[in-house]
Amino acid sequence: MGVDLRHGGNREAAASRLNCRPSQLLDASASLAPWSPRCSRIPLAAIRDYPDRDQTSLRQSMASLHGLDPDAVLPGNGAAELFTWAARDAAAEGVSGLLAPGFADYRRALQCWNAAWIDDPLVLSWDKAGPLPHPSLQAPVAWVCNPHNPTGQLWSRASLESMLERYLLVICDEAFLPLVPNGEQQSLIPLVAEHSNLVVIRSLTKLYGIAGLRLGYAVAQPQRLQRWAKWRDPWPVNGIALAVGERLLASPRRYQRWCKRVQRWVATEGAWMQQQLAALPGITPMPSAVNFRLIRSNRSLVPLREAMEHRHRILLRDCRSFEGLSENWLRIGLQSRRHNRRIIRALREELQRNPLA
Repeated sequence: MGVDLRHGGNREAAASRLNCRPSQLLDASASLAPWSPRCSRIPLAAIRDYPDRDQTSLRQSMASLHGLDPDAVLPGNGAAELFTWAARDAAAEGVSGLLAPGFADYRRALQCWNAAWIDDPLVLSWDKAGPLPHPSLQAPVAWVCNPHNPTGQLWSRASLESMLERYLLVICDEAFLPLVPNGEQQSLIPLVAEHSNLVVIRSLTKLYGIAGLRLGYAVAQPQRLQRWAKWRDPWPVNGIALAVGERLLASPRRYQRWCKRVQRWVATEGAWMQQQLAALPGITPMPSAVNFRLIRSNRSLVPLREAMEHRHRILLRDCRSFEGLSENWLRIGLQSRRHNRRIIRALREELQRNPLA
């Protein structure tokens, strides 16, 4: 079986393909914080009992992070489940506008409801990470990713706020925003109470490095979320995910400390990685506000990615799953300094062996 182009982070499949153990692989194809919180002593009830169908305690914790009423928050089985319900609302409003390249799961969600969309090409040249004005979308429903995946561009709140007057529905994916230094200044969550046509979706996956738990949340006006709740499976968030989420978010102060730790890592390692990548021949790293770097070349980067896997056991993100990107692009998720050094050494070795310039 060939490489899975749909998403990064599948170490099991990569290990099977490379005939090695998953633990031998450095996975820079997924963009997660390099540490996960310790969550020992999960109560037996989280496993034995049916989960709380209303997610009452977790909703209260999530709402307290943003000073919201709990009815304005809906936990989900990862952001992906919430995109599905957002897409159902989008389908009812008409055609969706998506930036290309962009996260492929928006299209997957829209296909669930046979919804139409228009891909608006994003200019793939920028000289700073942001905040930048968001490009216009040629449809009545706007899907926004802030910061943008896969480019790492940060959109300004001012440009996004003006969209609320022009579009019937604005769906804003802020999955990576808590990782961005000063990123909350660009969040649309404070605008939800005044705008019934706004949905903001967040993920805890990237911030806490807990992709296996599948935990995210939507922020919108209560009437919309109440409608979503009637469409869902009876227990969309499992008991273990609820227990871990409640523990992680029980203290807003502790949450803020974690965010600041992650943001310091993004700022430090992002600047270091940008400098190191820029010194390598034949590739160009693009400015990014968040914990990944998109690199491009004038030649195919598929052989480089394959060499990194086979000779160095390092996984990089193949970008051909992003509409509008070709095999001349790769994405690298930031790691600890030790692992970032390993990535740079391996890239340098491969580029010396097979120059791109």
